[in-house]
Amino acid sequence: MFLACSANLGVSALGGLGSQLGGMLLIDWLVVVLYAAGMLGIGVYYSFRTTSTEDYMLGGRKMGSKSIGLSLFSTLFSTITYMALPGEMINKGPAVICWMVSLPIVYLIVCHIFIPRFMALPYNSAYEVLETRLGLRVRLLGSVIFLLTRLLWMALIIHITAQKILIPVLRWDEKWTPYVAVVIGMVTLVYTFLGGIRAVVLTDVIQTIILFAGAVGALLLITWDMGGFGAWWPRTWSPNWDQQPLISLDPTVRASVAGSIVFMSLWWICTAGSDQLAIQRYLATRDAGAAKQAFLITLASNVFVTLLLAALGFALLGFFSAHPEHLKADGLYLKESLDLRIHGDRLFPYYIVRFLPPGMTGLVISALLAAAMSSLSAGVNSSCAVLSTDFIDRLGYRAASEKTNVRRAQALALLVGLVCVGLSLLMSRVTGNLMEVTTRTNHVFVAPLFGLFMMALFVPFATPFGTTMGTLAGCLAAVLIAYKDMIFGGLPWSFQWISLAALAVNLLVGIPLSLWVSAQKRPRHASSAELAEGRKPPDRD
Repeated sequence: MFLACSANLGVSALGGLGSQLGGMLLIDWLVVVLYAAGMLGIGVYYSFRTTSTEDYMLGGRKMGSKSIGLSLFSTLFSTITYMALPGEMINKGPAVICWMVSLPIVYLIVCHIFIPRFMALPYNSAYEVLETRLGLRVRLLGSVIFLLTRLLWMALIIHITAQKILIPVLRWDEKWTPYVAVVIGMVTLVYTFLGGIRAVVLTDVIQTIILFAGAVGALLLITWDMGGFGAWWPRTWSPNWDQQPLISLDPTVRASVAGSIVFMSLWWICTAGSDQLAIQRYLATRDAGAAKQAFLITLASNVFVTLLLAALGFALLGFFSAHPEHLKADGLYLKESLDLRIHGDRLFPYYIVRFLPPGMTGLVISALLAAAMSSLSAGVNSSCAVLSTDFIDRLGYRAASEKTNVRRAQALALLVGLVCVGLSLLMSRVTGNLMEVTTRTNHVFVAPLFGLFMMALFVPFATPFGTTMGTLAGCLAAVLIAYKDMIFGGLPWSFQWISLAALAVNLLVGIPLSLWVSAQKRPRHASSAELAEGRKPPDRD
């Protein structure tokens, strides 16, 4: 009742701004337009203050740890997670958020093992480390895997934001999906193209605040409408949630406590220890201490927003359980059905459209765009850094002046963005709900990429051949597990075990092969007969 009354009062008071265009009122469109204009303005502002490629890629290595921490959080916390986590809580229950108990271990590993190593090296690209230890080919392999991962990730973000979120919210026909995707991609491209990482970090901070505000606003409105937190907080195990055992190591159980802890712990360690997105943020700070503080802020922000979105999922479940008539009118149900997972993902957008008051819808839509744009801008910027440093500069195509270098980086940003928009049109072919689609695209190569760094940094006898073959084997294992149902048929393995299996295969293949190659190259002692004849033992290749 409160929501309906507030919406009616808002429309009456705003007059012409209460007119509807698509699925939103004009005041909501105004909020979204002001948000987009603000992001573009930041890009223009920093375009006049960027004088070198180090400024463009790393912000002069003098950026504050607080802004970098929020930027890294905003980068890794995309629209997909913003929408998928409430849907996951509605569909499957609280098992998926149990991974947070492992964050202290993640922090210790990343801050005491990886960050000091990266900060001690005068590099712009994370993958220069690989060449120092294992040669140019391994460096280029790491760069290619990173680019493939990030291009798929950005394409998926554009697709999900356009087709699964904005199109339903705006109540437009799906034929408009490519046009919406182009608009999202181009607005993000412009401010990233103009301002470099300084613009990316500042917009990330603003987008993080908007993201928090949108989720808090929706949660408070549901709480107000239902008469308090106790009205929607679950007291029993919902029949809508998985009835499978939570404590299970069975790889076919979709979401368990053990699987969630292993999955997210590995994802954080692998991403923080091998992904240019993260390493570029460390390098943009003053020193290792500032980088550690930034990573702590990233983890703390992630815990806060995860709990916030989990509570929002509970609140949405409580709200629609109390008002099932709203769902039945539009063909959505909370009871078991073949399309159950998709329905859970759709409830947050549905609530935004039907129940938020004027202006609030625009704020939440801006939060969704913020989550998408922060990830896209960071992905474009880091991809440009890798293309420029690991391919163009390393292969000898250096520009004559710093100004030309900056222009080249901007041209690469434009190219990467256009490729992502094109790839986004293919993402509809990947099946599953938002969480599953994400892991079957973005998470497939995260562990194999980390395997390269494990071999380079912690295996003293690692060889280029062994490391390369191990990484390729890890990639193959990840693809086979992620798409087992499509390739072989039958029950698929849970997405929560993809990274662990891929990393295990990577190391189990890479370490023995490296030992074998090292043994073949080890000089052999001469036999007594050879010594008697004065001959040397043959070298082993």
